[in-house]
Formats: sequence, structure tokens, C-alpha cells
Amino acid sequence: MATVSLTQVIEKMKLENLTPETEVKKIRIGQSDVNRPALQMAGYFEHFDATRLQVIGFVEYTYMEGLTDERKREVYEQLMSYDIPAIVFSRELQPDPIFKEIAIAHGVPVLSTKKTTSNFMAEIIRWLNVKLAPCISVHGVLMDVYGEGVMITGESGIGKSEAALELIKRGHRLVTDDVVELRKVSDDTLIGTAPDITKHFIELRGIGIVDVKALFGASSVKDTQQVDLVIRLEDWDKDKEYDRLGLEENYTEYLGNKVVCHNIPIRPGRSLAIICESAAVNHRQKKMGYNAAQELYSRVQNSLAKRREEEDEDE
Repeated sequence: MATVSLTQVIEKMKLENLTPETEVKKIRIGQSDVNRPALQMAGYFEHFDATRLQVIGFVEYTYMEGLTDERKREVYEQLMSYDIPAIVFSRELQPDPIFKEIAIAHGVPVLSTKKTTSNFMAEIIRWLNVKLAPCISVHGVLMDVYGEGVMITGESGIGKSEAALELIKRGHRLVTDDVVELRKVSDDTLIGTAPDITKHFIELRGIGIVDVKALFGASSVKDTQQVDLVIRLEDWDKDKEYDRLGLEENYTEYLGNKVVCHNIPIRPGRSLAIICESAAVNHRQKKMGYNAAQELYSRVQNSLAKRREEEDEDE
């Protein structure tokens, strides 16, 4: 199961550690959801998911302020007895001395953020969803082409990196070459990233390693990209039938998510960059409600219907 260190969370979310005495380096978070312990402050601990990051907002804070010192000790002791990864106070709210004392005694880090409760929760959940998502590595190249995430796959040496380089020259952006790390952040969304080692590099046979960011500038690279379309390159087979209309979509599956896939035969003289650009724009048009294949089909049907009407009139 994937986990994220609390240190990473503190750095990413720019949190202030209000209890530096507690050890945070060994604490890891394995859940993307967070919890506001309002019911727990009221003494209800049934179904309490203590493994989540706990967030205290203005409502919980004002309720805590109204408790007597005796009741505070009772509730805080019960809350901190659970294995909580950390407690975050939003809006730069400061915990009372009793809260800090009991938190330190139980080794629970108490953190603070300047953000409002809703904004912080939305941001941390989105970030944790990506970090904790199921992940696989796929052999291929991922590009941002006209805003569409195009993943180019195929056998080693078929021309994926060369196609990527041509696309970069045409103003599109590289996410990763050779290895694509795919993360399933939802049932509809796959996010692709580059391994840290190969980020911004392309391997060209006969030339070697090329640093795309250094050669073409920061505008030619991108860190993450949703995968919208897969283009699978394969050697031309004259005996194989290839889709020439595109009336039916073909799909490939990664981590249980279906992605539209085009099988493109490779032959001397075919410009892969232009094919990838056209596929990306065509896919974008389909998402916007226009399908060129359906339009052609409708035209043919209308033409046939018109011809039949003319034949009937002649009779």
C-alpha cells in the first residue's frame, strides 16, 4: 500500500509545526481522505477513522473553547489515545495549552495552516489522491499535444522518441520518454508522470541522451499530464486490415481505466508527428460533440436517400 511521509505533507502544504518536540519523520499517511473530529470532540468515537489526517476548523475550535478544563482533558486524552498521524489547525488557529500538552505526551504532531478549512481540505485531498493512487510503469512516451495527453507506445526502436522530438519542435510539450508512470486518481482519470531519473530526457539512437528542457526551454516540458489518448505504433502489415473510418472506438486498459487507442501502421514517408497532432485534435473534437466519421456516414446516408427519392420520382 502506498504511503506519504508527514514531512512531505508539511513541506508541500507549507504547514507550521506547533509541536516541534514530536517526531514527524517516521509518520506516514496512507489515506487520501481527511476527517474533521467534531463528533469526537463531543465524545462520540464510534466509527472514528483515526488513520486519517485530522483537521480542526473554526467550528471545532469554538466548541473546544467552550469546554471546561476538566472536560478538555477527558476528550483530548480520549482523542489522542488513537494512532492519529497528525492534527492540523486551519486559519492559523492556536490550540490551547492543554491540547498541546496532551498531544506532546502522546506523540501526536500538531500543525497549523493559514488556509481556510475548506480550501486546505480540498488541496490536501487532491494532492494525496495523486500521491497515493495505484501506480504502474508503462513503456512509452507521453506528450501534451494541443492540451490532450497523448501516450505513444510500440516496440523498442519503432520511432516513439523521434516522433516526440518532432512534436516538441512543433511546439508541443514532453512529459516523459521511455517510461511513463501511470497513476489512477479516479475511475475516469489516469495521470502520467516521469520517473525522477529520466525527467526531461529523450534517448535518440545514434545520438544518445538529449536534455529537452536545456535544448528547447522550459515551455517544451511538463511534469504531469492526464492520459486522454493512446497511439500504438506498429510495423505496416499489408495483410492486416486497418480502420479507415473510425466509426467505432478501440480502447486499451490501464489499472481498470479504459483509454481510446489508435493502432498506427509505420511506413517510410508517413509523418508520425502530423498523425499524432491530427489524432489529438480529432479526439478533442469528439469530446466537444463533433465526430467526422459520423458526419461522413450521415452524408452518405442522406445522399443514398436522396438518390432513392429521385429514382422513385422518375418511375
